[in-house]
Amino acid sequence: CYLFDGHHGSGAAIYAKSNLLNNVLRAVLPRRDDWLAVLPRSLVAAFVKTDKDLQAAAESSGTTVTFVIIDEWVVTVASVGDSRCILESADGSLYHLSADHRFDSNRDEVERVTAWGSKVGQLNVVGGPEVGPLRCWPGGLCLSRSIGEMYVGECIIPVPHVKQVKLSHAGGRIIIASDGVWDDLTFEMALECSRGYPSDIAANRIVNEAILPRGLRDDTTCIVVDILPPEKLAPSPPTKWQGKTVLNNMFRVDLKNNMFHQKNQMHLLN
Repeated sequence: CYLFDGHHGSGAAIYAKSNLLNNVLRAVLPRRDDWLAVLPRSLVAAFVKTDKDLQAAAESSGTTVTFVIIDEWVVTVASVGDSRCILESADGSLYHLSADHRFDSNRDEVERVTAWGSKVGQLNVVGGPEVGPLRCWPGGLCLSRSIGEMYVGECIIPVPHVKQVKLSHAGGRIIIASDGVWDDLTFEMALECSRGYPSDIAANRIVNEAILPRGLRDDTTCIVVDILPPEKLAPSPPTKWQGKTVLNNMFRVDLKNNMFHQKNQMHLLN
């Protein structure tokens, strides 16, 4: 599953939705036998290629990306921007599977960008104080990593943060959400308000909880995915390629539409 949150227009988000998965598949395809081992590097290559092709098309907008691949008990997440992904295992352990690339919350990225010669600071209103979040100048983007944004300079990069974890067979719950959720909820609040509910209802509860204090102020998307132990799954007939179910499914032509329109996703737009 994947989540995009576009900025300065929707073009980059639409382009990435249509092309990023294909680029991942092309990078993984030559090594299908050990695809999980090469997946992190393949994701980095796919993000970079998608960004390069997007800029060649002269698209000026940008997008955050949180890209999640689940193969049985292994979860791999690649992310740029400020949408975030967390995982709560069945034993109560909390995993942060994405990085927040806002300058306000990532000092390492501030140092990286300023080392490139760019300036990081608040908006300077003529004759008044500096206001708002930290931004990169030129361009004024408050994120240090993104797909797209061709006019903000080479310091804003598409190289994703990648994390891969293996769960126990007890399973767990994944929450993927845009900044419209995390601006008003902590990870613990999102887990608490959704705990005990099926994934589709849980996603709705998280969004409703997020917009309760101040109303709908930003793109607000939430996807909840439950990884269930075998005894909680409905029985299904065995298949010839049972051990490679996820990889084979990834090569279906209609996957990108199915993954984008999951019933457990709630997407509210301004």
